[in-house]
Amino acid sequence: MTKHFVLALALAAPAAQADITAETLVDRAQLIHIADSLDAAVDAKAWAEARSYFTDQIDVDFTSLIGGAPASIPADALIAGWSGNLTEEKPSFHLRGNHRITFDTADTAIMQSHGYAWNRMEAGAHPENGGEALWEVWGTYTHEFTRTEDGWRIDAMTFTATAQRGNPFVRDTPGS
Repeated sequence: MTKHFVLALALAAPAAQADITAETLVDRAQLIHIADSLDAAVDAKAWAEARSYFTDQIDVDFTSLIGGAPASIPADALIAGWSGNLTEEKPSFHLRGNHRITFDTADTAIMQSHGYAWNRMEAGAHPENGGEALWEVWGTYTHEFTRTEDGWRIDAMTFTATAQRGNPFVRDTPGS
């Protein structure tokens, strides 16, 4: 890594990040890549790839969207739920930005980011959707990461919705 590249990355890193080093900059880039790649895999319905970004057990909290309580579940169950709801006939789009990362230790990190997502379900597939085919949501994500022998993996994920609009039927109903 050249000195100029490391300097450019350091200048792009958040000012609040303590102890910026070449290693933490590389880790930061890897964590952002994982979170963004997870979104892309979900939208592409690439479920095996999406699963690869998680540890075997994951703490999840989507209570701001679906109610209930936070839970610790197998990552396979999380992916099964997502793949059952977001089928090929139900396109989705996820976008994330403003990543803020804190390293608790050399092998654990927390990332907070802003997120936007939409789901679409055409009335032809589900006429009961009332003709409104789109649901969208804005909010914040918190991803917790741990470094494993296979690299960084997500071991906890929270989404806190700050605004929603559109048809909740689209959000709640699995695609055909």
